[in-house]
Amino acid sequence: MSSSRGLTVSSVLHQSTPVQASSSPSPSSKSSESRVDPFKLVESDLNNLYEEIRKELWTNRPELESIAGYYFDGQGKAYRPMVVVLVARALNYHLTRTPDLTSHQKTVAMVTEMIHTASLVHDDVIDTADFRRGKSSVNVLWGQKKAILAGDYIISRASQMLARLQNDEVIFILSQVLLDLVQGEFMQMGSKEDESERFTHYLHKTFKKTASLMAYTCKAVAHLSGANVSHQEAAFQYGRNLGIAFQLVDDLLDFVSSQAELGKPAAADLKLGLATAPVLFAADKFPELNVMIMRRFSEPGDVERAYDYVMKSDGLDHTRLLARKHADEALRHISPFADSPEKQALMTLAEMTLSRKK
Repeated sequence: MSSSRGLTVSSVLHQSTPVQASSSPSPSSKSSESRVDPFKLVESDLNNLYEEIRKELWTNRPELESIAGYYFDGQGKAYRPMVVVLVARALNYHLTRTPDLTSHQKTVAMVTEMIHTASLVHDDVIDTADFRRGKSSVNVLWGQKKAILAGDYIISRASQMLARLQNDEVIFILSQVLLDLVQGEFMQMGSKEDESERFTHYLHKTFKKTASLMAYTCKAVAHLSGANVSHQEAAFQYGRNLGIAFQLVDDLLDFVSSQAELGKPAAADLKLGLATAPVLFAADKFPELNVMIMRRFSEPGDVERAYDYVMKSDGLDHTRLLARKHADEALRHISPFADSPEKQALMTLAEMTLSRKK
């Protein structure tokens, strides 16, 4: 990810109007009649995803197995494995005219979901969350210590699966994800005193906590397809930009969706002391937000006032525009891929990411 310094909110505002690339249609330019359903296209590849993951998590310690497998109940959307499978199949078709997924690429898709879920288990401990995916969280049911160990166990099993591939480059690529997850969590725990650095900090944190997993797993399956460096970079940039767009929409939904839709309380990020994109944009119009950002909305009434400022500002609109920009950028990078149902599905997925409600 690029590491530009001193990216101010005003510069993001200036850059957030998407420029339409002539070689790559925007997510909204495809008619509904020509869209390919990404979920249907990968259904056969991911049909037994959670069952196969639970088999990998087997251990002769039943309680550990139960905790580690708790979120792999088939209720997840498998969004990240779907992205990985579609990128793999699109590149397989581009290179060989055969879109079939290889067993090694399927393993990377499974590892993607395992790393993501392990990070959720750890996040719930850090945030002391009571619910996840509409049910009691692991840390509520089994306690923080066992939850942490279960998250570690999932990552350990995922690492073993990667080792079995006997592909040093893939192991190296995906090791970066684990580094980024830890660094991103540390970044989220701090606030930048310099207001001009806050948006840079936010975007870097977003990449490390959310987009890195998509970016590097897409690059890994591109490598496994035999793609050259240029196509591996295209896969990486698709995952990176789609991941950032996904998080921007997530930050937006924290303000505009109900608790029933999200499965968590509205303004949950503010209550955790987090200044996300809508807040940072709003602070450009309401500078008094900066003091609250620095104290992480910790004083009585901070959360309510910050929420009110965001709703009165154009922060939500600019967050939508920035998400659109990243979705368009994701599509620009895959525009050289050969036309295929998989490529069309990747285009549809960008639109679905922007329009999702939960």
